Amino acid sequence: MMKSLAATAGAVALLLVPLGAANPGSVNGTVIAPSLRSAADIVISLQAPGLHVTPPKAPVEIDQRNLHFVPHVVAIVKGATVKWLNDDSVKHNVFSPEGGYDLGSWNHGESRTHTFTKPGVYTQLCRLHTEMEGYVVVLDTPYFAVTGESGAFRIPDVAPGKYTLKAWSEKLKTTTKPIAVESGKPTAIQLTLGH
Repeated sequence: MMKSLAATAGAVALLLVPLGAANPGSVNGTVIAPSLRSAADIVISLQAPGLHVTPPKAPVEIDQRNLHFVPHVVAIVKGATVKWLNDDSVKHNVFSPEGGYDLGSWNHGESRTHTFTKPGVYTQLCRLHTEMEGYVVVLDTPYFAVTGESGAFRIPDVAPGKYTLKAWSEKLKTTTKPIAVESGKPTAIQLTLGH
C-alpha cells in the first residue's frame, strides 16, 4: 500500500509540471574594446518587452575607498537600493546630476542609501573629492552582467526567446545587437565596441 501511494504521488507531481516547459538558457561572451585600456565595467543587458524585475531585499553596496567608488560601475534593477559605505579616513559625499539627489557628507564607517525607481545611467560624484566618479546603471530587465577585466561576462537563467543585447560603456557609444536564446543552451557572443 505504501509503495502504491508513493508511486501515485510521483505520478501526480509529474503531472503538475507544465508540458513543454522550457529550460532557461544562458548568454556568455566577451567584449572587445580596442580603444580602451580595459574592457572591464561594461554593462551587458538583454532587453525585451514585458520583462519583470524584482529588486533584491538587501541593498547593493558601493564602497568609497582610497578616493574611488568601488566597484566603479554597478548594474541594478529598477526599485533596488544602493548603500554607499565610507571606508576612508576622510569625509565623503554622494550626489548625482541625473538623479537629482545629494546624500550629504558622512564620516568613516558611516553609510547612506538611495532607492532607484527609474531606469537610466546615474553618475556618482563626491562634492568633497572632485576626482571621484562612478556609475549606477538601473535596468528594467532581470538579465544583465558587468564585464570583468578580460571583457568576459555571463548571464545565467535566461528565459528562451528573442532579445536585444545592449552594451553600455562610460566612454563608448552604446551598442545593440539582436540575439535569440534557446531552451537549455548557452548562447555565445563576441562583441566589438567602437569609438
